[in-house]
Amino acid sequence: MTEIEYNRIVSLVSDTLVEAGSTFREDKKEAYRQAIKKEDNDNARWVLETILENAQAAEKNKSPLCDDTGIPHLVLEVGDNVSVSGRMLDAINEGVRQGLRKLPGRPMGIMGDDSQRLDQSGGLDPDSAGVAPAPVLLRRCSEDSIRLHVLMFGGGPAIRAKTYRVFHKHDTQTVLDEIVKWAVEGVSQLGCSPCTLAVGIGRSHFEAASMMLQAQADGRYDVQSEMEKQITDRVNAADIGPLGLHGKTSVLATFMKVGSQRASGVRIVCVRPTCCFEPRIAVVDLKEV
Repeated sequence: MTEIEYNRIVSLVSDTLVEAGSTFREDKKEAYRQAIKKEDNDNARWVLETILENAQAAEKNKSPLCDDTGIPHLVLEVGDNVSVSGRMLDAINEGVRQGLRKLPGRPMGIMGDDSQRLDQSGGLDPDSAGVAPAPVLLRRCSEDSIRLHVLMFGGGPAIRAKTYRVFHKHDTQTVLDEIVKWAVEGVSQLGCSPCTLAVGIGRSHFEAASMMLQAQADGRYDVQSEMEKQITDRVNAADIGPLGLHGKTSVLATFMKVGSQRASGVRIVCVRPTCCFEPRIAVVDLKEV
């Protein structure tokens, strides 16, 4: 990789992180518009309108959607006849660092050794780029491309998320019932709703969490499976509403990804009730660099 190619990737990733942290995708904007149209609770409608106005201002100014600017999570898709080098990964990481400074990200990285990072005695890193990204999730794609998804994960959804086993009893509905139960509890405590439910189901806690991440990378508000729609409708029926003020829209949509399963009595399920601004996501193709 030449220095020009390296710098080009850094620039593209930096811009993509800023886009992820400051911009609603068009399908999400439309989901908010539709929720506003059908909402007859005045307080709930005001919240939905305000969130959308905030998103439009953030996009215009390239400023953060929320003061919790998030932890970068990366999904890297590699297609046919392409390769990823260590130098490319270095460029991606440098692009993340520069993007965090440009957004700017909130300085919330903890310094120090293992113990100091756990108890926060090491102090805050004043550099926005001190917020290190989570490990990269690598997956295959059918196209001849190298595509990077950048997602910014906030703290509130992490607090209300749950990854645990479900005894399925040879009945899909049993699993869905448990997801709805967890989601109602999480959304009611989240505060910054309406949310998008991100759900992953796998054979281990790692796999379930990775499915949850991929569900956000692949999900669309205008495309919902029957299971996703059932979960959304049932959680909305709990009448939590935007910011917990009641109303028809506690959940805009559910993004669910089911991975490979094993012959076992349990399914490992990860449910993340993302906040009203998440998924904060943007995608860039790095193949042409």
